[in-house]
Amino acid sequence: MAKEKKVYTGTGRRKTSVARVRLTPGTGKITINGRDVNEYFPYATLVMDLTQPLDVTGTRDMFDVDADVTGGGFSGQTGAVRLGITRALLVYDQATPVDSENSYRRILKKEGFVTRDSRKKERKKPGLKKARRAPQFSKR
Repeated sequence: MAKEKKVYTGTGRRKTSVARVRLTPGTGKITINGRDVNEYFPYATLVMDLTQPLDVTGTRDMFDVDADVTGGGFSGQTGAVRLGITRALLVYDQATPVDSENSYRRILKKEGFVTRDSRKKERKKPGLKKARRAPQFSKR
């Protein structure tokens, strides 16, 4: 009988992006939409931002991350995956008994990763060029 692998899931959202993240015990391989993370995201800073929850909790080499992301741009997708990883780590932390002093929730909350960033693009208003930008005033 094959040994069953545990899978921890989390959903993250940012701007218009949605990420479904699966953490499986592994070596630290990160896959986004079936491609390697360094191949998918064009900038190293985005990859660094995405892996912060794993670095802070010291689980970078403990889990393989597999994420499916839709919508938005690179920045929104990175934020969505980061929140998804955080939520999956919280599920893992609930499943494994650890002392409350060193719980992942306390560590991740302190760093600000548990809170969803709810900022979205404001809609365009009638009579304006953008959400708040009014047409240039002309005296004559």
